[in-house]
Amino acid sequence: MSIILWIDPWTTTTWFAIIETSNNINLVDFGVISTTPKIADSLKLLEIWEDISALIDRYNPDLIVIEKLFFNNNITTGIQVAQARWVVMYEAAKKWIITLEYTPLQVKKAITGNGRANKTQLQNAIKMLMRLETIPKPDDAADAIWLAYMWYLNIENVWLN
Repeated sequence: MSIILWIDPWTTTTWFAIIETSNNINLVDFGVISTTPKIADSLKLLEIWEDISALIDRYNPDLIVIEKLFFNNNITTGIQVAQARWVVMYEAAKKWIITLEYTPLQVKKAITGNGRANKTQLQNAIKMLMRLETIPKPDDAADAIWLAYMWYLNIENVWLN
């Protein structure tokens, strides 16, 4: 049995999911880490670090899967996401936990068969695949669950990049 922590990091909100795998996949917990509005980015990163550290201590994951950084047009947002990712990856490395990364395109293609699937298609697929009664709320919490299912599909067939 393995415990996997999936994280979709942002500076203001970071989504997570915890799954347990044995012969199948079981969703243990999922949610959103929200930082305090209108405070310095350094303090937001500290809040993310504290919450990620608490999640790791609570669930003792064997592996952390994180959404890979990609830039669209907004470099400022990309830098903020990179900082939040660094906090997560640092905490994982500090506790000797293997970290894997997947792009949104990889996740969408693995779950729906379409790398350009929209959020509603992904949410409905996750609801069905994870045997949930409703679509996870808030809507973006499903992002981390997608990463969880992505690892379960094990498209890379290895634990290390």
